[in-house]
Amino acid sequence: MKAMILAAGRGQRMRPLTDETPKPLLKVGEKALIEYHLYALAKAGFKEIVVNVAFHPQQFLQLLGDGSRYGVRIHYSMEPENEPLDTAAEFFKPCLC
Repeated sequence: MKAMILAAGRGQRMRPLTDETPKPLLKVGEKALIEYHLYALAKAGFKEIVVNVAFHPQQFLQLLGDGSRYGVRIHYSMEPENEPLDTAAEFFKPCLC
């Protein structure tokens, strides 16, 4: 099974913590927030995970690597760092029907 983690946002409401660190990489306890999701997805049987990144993508690559330490394979979907596409936000807008 495959999953996608949307991690391209700037985390503006978490400033100043997110001035230099993407929100999914902020630590809670011993792990970054995104690591809790990776372990949970692996436990649920997901083998391939796409992580959508924009802000400081190299930090994601450095911490998460190829995903082998979490028991998954990570693929990265890169958005422009200074101009994220915001397509997920458009896709997941609530319907006002």
